[in-house]
Amino acid sequence: MLRYLLVLSRPRFWFYLAGPVVVGVAFGASTTADLFAPEAVALFAYFLVPANVYLYGVNDAFDAEIDETNPKKENREARYRGGLAVGAVVAVCGVAGAALVAVLPLGASVWVAGFLALGFAYSAPPLRFKTTPLLDSVSNGLYVLPGAAAFAAVAGRQPPVLALAGGWLWAMAMHTFSAVPDIEPDRRAGIRTTATLLGERATLAYCAGCWLLAAGAFGAIDLRAGALLAVYPALAVGVAETDVDVARAYWWFPAINGLVGMVLTLGGLWGVVRA
Repeated sequence: MLRYLLVLSRPRFWFYLAGPVVVGVAFGASTTADLFAPEAVALFAYFLVPANVYLYGVNDAFDAEIDETNPKKENREARYRGGLAVGAVVAVCGVAGAALVAVLPLGASVWVAGFLALGFAYSAPPLRFKTTPLLDSVSNGLYVLPGAAAFAAVAGRQPPVLALAGGWLWAMAMHTFSAVPDIEPDRRAGIRTTATLLGERATLAYCAGCWLLAAGAFGAIDLRAGALLAVYPALAVGVAETDVDVARAYWWFPAINGLVGMVLTLGGLWGVVRA
């Protein structure tokens, strides 16, 4: 059971939720003590594992039938096997998020509540955003919400609008890029997504455009951040113009995102040390 839940939670992607918390804390902190504030520690602990169990558990539960034909579930991910115990663990992880909403300052709790709502609505009926082209992409801005919550909790104010916009656009592109390997399985299953609607090449162009806008938004805050984020549209163009298999390139991104997140975090920490 534990091994199954571990695989279900997508360990390679844990830092897609916990990483934004680290970045948000680094830029929201004014002193080194802020880096280990109770709110920061609680958010990191929740978004590292429980939030991933919740997000992907809900996703897999409502995709169980579709995933029967998805080759990605053969080795790197787990097919949902159901059962009362699995459902209970996923539900408890959702309740743990609701508990955070109850105890965090209002400015931070709204972002956690937004994550829980979007995480459910993305996969579950009646909204099931993942089956509506464009909405499937837009709703995945939810990955930036842990960072917004962390910044607000530590700084006592809301993050810059441009940072939110840039992070949201980045997450939109990242999600849509990840949907490219699923184009054929989704089409066979009758699932409509931005990727199935556009096809592979146009989807890569869409991702490059979103990532370029994200780089521009961050660049308006700090040119160095914009230059760092410019690696993403370059990668999308590189994949589109070479014979690199998108399904293979998709698995490069946990390392790429980790490296970019580390550089951003170090930039935030440098500001704390200099203060």
